Amino acid sequence: MSIEPGQLARRMFRFAVGLACALVLGVGPAVAQDYPNKPIRLVLGYPPGGSTDATGRVIGPRLGEILGAQIVIENKGGAGGTIASEYVARAAPDGYTLLLNTSSPLVIAPHTYQKLPHDTLKDLAPITTVGVTPEALCVHPSVPAKNLKELVQLAQTQDVTISSSGNGTLPHLSIELFKQISKGRFVHVPYKGAGPAVTDTVAGHVRGVLMDLPAVISFIKDGKLRGIALTANQRTDFLPDLPSSVEQGFPTLIAVNWLGIWAPAKTPRAIIDKVFAALVKAESSPEVKERLARVGVAASTMASPDAFQKFIAEEFQKWGKIAKQSGARAD
Repeated sequence: MSIEPGQLARRMFRFAVGLACALVLGVGPAVAQDYPNKPIRLVLGYPPGGSTDATGRVIGPRLGEILGAQIVIENKGGAGGTIASEYVARAAPDGYTLLLNTSSPLVIAPHTYQKLPHDTLKDLAPITTVGVTPEALCVHPSVPAKNLKELVQLAQTQDVTISSSGNGTLPHLSIELFKQISKGRFVHVPYKGAGPAVTDTVAGHVRGVLMDLPAVISFIKDGKLRGIALTANQRTDFLPDLPSSVEQGFPTLIAVNWLGIWAPAKTPRAIIDKVFAALVKAESSPEVKERLARVGVAASTMASPDAFQKFIAEEFQKWGKIAKQSGARAD
């Protein structure tokens, strides 16, 4: 019996597709079973001194213990966290390069940069959140304002400089939001990371700082900075004496940062699931929860990588709208 060339081509195509599917289904679990067999790089989006660094150095060692591999922490700060995101997006999708970053470079930067060299929704594979923390507004002790109302009144008569971890970040947009709400003369002063921004504010070179709570909590406790408000619905157990923006009469001044972990896109789902399970186990550790709480981060994981992906899409839309309204730019 003869077979027409077209029919033969179709049969060969179906065979190739079937073989590919079989290989994927068969190799996936095997890849995950062998993973990891060498050190894993956990790339952090910001330099030492901020919530990302603090969280990475708590989560990293415990994740390594669970996976049975060394976790190498690598800070790649700059450009509002986008340098690290770009680095991981272009890394081999084998599970040996992971990203720990905040919401800013993933859901805000695409709206504040004219162009990014990567697509945050397509070039990175979400695994899960690992923590959440509100933003905190603080001032140098020499600033006479003791609360939000007094700070706004001061900014009605003079410029008040407020530092952030960089253009196009959540702290930046939070400052822009505060300016819109208060109509005060607040001047945004961007830095390359939370550490330098806080250091200059403590030194008195900048009058205030709006930053993730972990970056400023120790300075507030030591009296080197005066806490003005937590940009949240209510106070936090981490710093119960710091009033929220809502209780001070600013119900729309709300900004809560979250931290998550990603892999390069096209990383095998079996590896994604293995890292996800390890992170959930790490976050359930009382020791990890306590150590994160000490730096002002509440341990938090998603129900699944898919749930995290959906959450990111929602955050992308939310902050995109705020960025457009404020006209904030990162470049």
